[in-house]
Amino acid sequence: MTSVFAKLGSDFLSSIIFLIVYSISGDVVLATAVGIAAAIAQVIYSRLKGKPLGFMTWASLALVIVLGSATLLTKDPRFVMFKPSIAHFAIGAVMLKRGWMMRYMPPIVVENAPGLITKAGYAWAALMFALGLGNIAIAMTGDIKLWALYVSVIAFGAKIAAFAIQYVVFRFVITRKLRGEAAAAARTAAT
Repeated sequence: MTSVFAKLGSDFLSSIIFLIVYSISGDVVLATAVGIAAAIAQVIYSRLKGKPLGFMTWASLALVIVLGSATLLTKDPRFVMFKPSIAHFAIGAVMLKRGWMMRYMPPIVVENAPGLITKAGYAWAALMFALGLGNIAIAMTGDIKLWALYVSVIAFGAKIAAFAIQYVVFRFVITRKLRGEAAAAARTAAT
């Protein structure tokens, strides 16, 4: 799970830096320029270290440059604020692929609850779309403090809650299934 959060932090590093600089300075132009520079520096650093750059890294860089440039031209931070929505919609679309979660599940879950994994994958897609829409609603108000609260607490908290709920549900369903199978096997052996 730590690697998932590290990847998310890496994908949104320029937005995080934008938010920090804006919170400290109150200057949209400065925060945007620093956010764009951070995104470019992140890609250069990865290339120098020989780290492979995936599609999301390039897409994130393109979004930072395009939305950041729009912010610089209009001096309106809402363009940068829309970036998480685009990411949520893209991730949600990927999550609509049937069975995408299978590779992330332990073998016991794959063997005992493949249908539940598929349903959970669709639930995650729905969550991503809902968070993207929520972000758009907040970004449209133009209130950066409310947006910062939404992105850092509400959206992040919703994902943590979804992980926790998924864990509890999977554990309950699989434990119940395995106990039922053990009881059935015991009854069969007793007869």
